[in-house]
Amino acid sequence: MQVKRVPTQPIDGQKPGTSGLRKKTRVFMQPGYLENFVQSIWDGIGGIAGQTLVVGGDGRFFNDRAIQTILKMAAASGAARVIVGQGGLLSTPAASNLIRVRGADGGVILSASHNPGGPDEDFGIKYNMSNGGPATETVTGAIHAATTAIAEYAIADAPDADLSTLGESRLGALVVEIVDPVADYAVAMENLFDFKAIRSLLQSGFQLRFDAMHAVTGPYATEILERRLGAAPGSVVNGTPSPDFGGGHPDPNPVWAKDLMDAMYGAGAPDFGAASDGDGDRNMIVGRGCYVTPSDSLAVLAANAHLAPGYAAGLKGVARSMPTSCAVDRVAEARGLPCFATPTGWKFFGNLLDAGMATLCGEESAGTGSDHVREKDGLWAVLLWLNILAVKRQSVAEVMAEHWAEFGRTYYSRHDYEAIDSALANRLMDDLRAALPGLPGRAAGALTVESAEDFAYTDPVDGSVSTKQGVQIRFVGGARLVLRLSGTGTEGATLRVYLERFDGAEFGLDPQVALAPVIAATEALAGITSRTGKTAPDVIT
Repeated sequence: MQVKRVPTQPIDGQKPGTSGLRKKTRVFMQPGYLENFVQSIWDGIGGIAGQTLVVGGDGRFFNDRAIQTILKMAAASGAARVIVGQGGLLSTPAASNLIRVRGADGGVILSASHNPGGPDEDFGIKYNMSNGGPATETVTGAIHAATTAIAEYAIADAPDADLSTLGESRLGALVVEIVDPVADYAVAMENLFDFKAIRSLLQSGFQLRFDAMHAVTGPYATEILERRLGAAPGSVVNGTPSPDFGGGHPDPNPVWAKDLMDAMYGAGAPDFGAASDGDGDRNMIVGRGCYVTPSDSLAVLAANAHLAPGYAAGLKGVARSMPTSCAVDRVAEARGLPCFATPTGWKFFGNLLDAGMATLCGEESAGTGSDHVREKDGLWAVLLWLNILAVKRQSVAEVMAEHWAEFGRTYYSRHDYEAIDSALANRLMDDLRAALPGLPGRAAGALTVESAEDFAYTDPVDGSVSTKQGVQIRFVGGARLVLRLSGTGTEGATLRVYLERFDGAEFGLDPQVALAPVIAATEALAGITSRTGKTAPDVIT
């Protein structure tokens, strides 16, 4: 096997974010672009000689070609073994699980998560560490530093590997091992949940619908829900992964999973509905005529996790991203559990999970997970919900009513303003930050500001400090507003506005009605309409 060392130079804009590096697919397809970043990963982590890596992705366009490049570069840099999901497929949580169960040194995951796929859509790449979780701030910084100093990359001049056949082959000294992408993950789920109880529920006439959104979770859901648990054939819809996700947007929310919402709110609706995203780490839960917000779902799972065998001993603690609603905080307080609010990004949860300080974690953007892996896990959340329903023998609506009766209801919504000019969006946030010291005591519509801060986080495990993580404004009476710019898009900026208000007695209001005072206060404080020209959010969830 011949190794080519190709002269190159730094490429602007290859700074990875919390979800790795995301760009338009055609950017990654440029000669040398992917190679530059992969070599920077190897250099940033101190080399991969003798290491075992896990590689896979969500099957989006360019996934298979990118894997061939990564394999040849791993061979050229002396890796000992690369474990690849058959066909190049691995959901993000399954990749995390595989890194952990195989004792791998790390892994490369190819995905742009919930973003659309295709030659004119989005692609992404990220490095996960030996704990199965996303690279830490320190490692991400080292990878970025390597992108600014790269002078050459090494790649093997070798034929493509066969990704379709299970077993081992070689690229020079590198062992390429193709594995069933579902098998180890399915075993992990059987060890956590009471499959017998869930089978009994499904055999009782209980009907479910799982929308895989033409994404990677389809094979996992088909194997576990239909084959192992006995859900009726066809319960998993859109279950074949597609390079462009069937031309859709694989984001499990009421807007993009409209077909599921229509089915769950229509005549003859199933008892339980769920969806997952492009790489399988997010989830949406819907009962018959009852949508469960991600924040409420996290709180319900925290209150009831002990009903599943894997969590029967109780939780060590819970954690949420700062923008996620405070609903889980009330569960933690009632149960005497530590509760942490972190910046957005699963790596912050990873530290808490590794240290044994938390068992259950969640983000408002439909991501929940536990210490079984170091990523959020969409199908895991679905199975925990089914385990809870199998024990309680209640509908989703009854579970929510019971939960609110005990803990009160936190009305919550996220308003997304997409594709805003980046300079304009940054000015809006900078101006708001500058105004924070003068906000307490100020009237904002019918509400009065109680406190205002630019959220900063000191990690209780490693002492690292993360600043400018989002503006958080609390109002007298307990309502809360958070504004932050998202880094998950590839065009312009997305301004995310998170709104919440607690009510201990009235549980049946429409969330947008219940949150009307907070919505009005947002415009009074931030002037989104006057500054962007957008008269309404692009997406409301």
